[in-house]
Amino acid sequence: MKSKVLLILFIICSSYILFAQKFEPDDGKCLVFIGQDLEATGGLNEYNNGYTNYFKTPAGITVYTNLSPGNLSFGYYNKGLDGLKVKANWGAGDSWANLYLQDSTYQNSMIAIGLSFVNNEKKIAQGKHNHLILELANWIKATKRPVFLRIGYEFDGWEWNHYKKKHYLNAWEKIHSIFKKQQVENVAFVWQSKGTGSDQKTLEEWYPGDHLVDWVGYSYFGQPDQEMLVFARKHNKPVFIAEATPVRTLNNLYFDSDLKKKELGKIIWDKWFIPFFDTIKNNADIIKAFSYINSDWSSQPMWKVNPVFQKVDSRIQVNEYITEKWKEEMKNLRYLHASNDLFTKLNNR
Repeated sequence: MKSKVLLILFIICSSYILFAQKFEPDDGKCLVFIGQDLEATGGLNEYNNGYTNYFKTPAGITVYTNLSPGNLSFGYYNKGLDGLKVKANWGAGDSWANLYLQDSTYQNSMIAIGLSFVNNEKKIAQGKHNHLILELANWIKATKRPVFLRIGYEFDGWEWNHYKKKHYLNAWEKIHSIFKKQQVENVAFVWQSKGTGSDQKTLEEWYPGDHLVDWVGYSYFGQPDQEMLVFARKHNKPVFIAEATPVRTLNNLYFDSDLKKKELGKIIWDKWFIPFFDTIKNNADIIKAFSYINSDWSSQPMWKVNPVFQKVDSRIQVNEYITEKWKEEMKNLRYLHASNDLFTKLNNR
């Protein structure tokens, strides 16, 4: 009898090892990331009024960079890999990944990188940006911590990214192959949808392939996305809700989501936060990470004229009701935060 029990346990463990993806926590556990700019995350000498100044240090932080030299955004010209070794600001807050690496506050936190290559997917596929990819690979390798790389994130954001499918897929394969050649072992490759509007056929057509993707992801603003959850189960991939912030919408009308307004706290918690956490709880078998964007969108040049975000201040700490509810929710053992043994709790296959 004992031998049969041991055999069953062995089979269960073997199955998990076989199907678990890079840095995937155990079933029922969810990594907490915070983004997406330095003021939003806080916990730093120069940026000391953000999330980490009020709550537990997150399991990871979200940063952004690009393989799009020459692109212009709100007066900022990209050189390529901006926001990693040097500070960058594309109209949505300061981004500077090295600042986190140099600060002891985040020594046990992972990094999620949104890697854009708008207008450059063909050049990447042709090998014209290999030097930048090599530099990124070596930078990630030197961090000596788990890094989630969201290659060409929101690939189906046709209006703002306008990627060409053929070149996008070839660019993804090029980046993946260079990382493998450089033997970068501390990276998980994340394929991220915008989170609404793409059916299963579209997702399959744009999917780089199981052998090139570790996690699938999507953005969660005004709605839970069932399409990506269905897709994830078909492909046995964990899900990263890579961007999440409270947006209240109905029939293309956007309602005030300014957490500075005390009277909106309970309404927004009930209408957005509860459905969001229910989505995580009800899909605990696949949703293994989320990144909450803790920003005052309405004050940032990129979003002031954007109807989706121009009424959004998602900073949890500015609303007493949301703060207390968030602290209560984060006590649940399903959520993983920064800790001395966090990295050892993750699959490192």
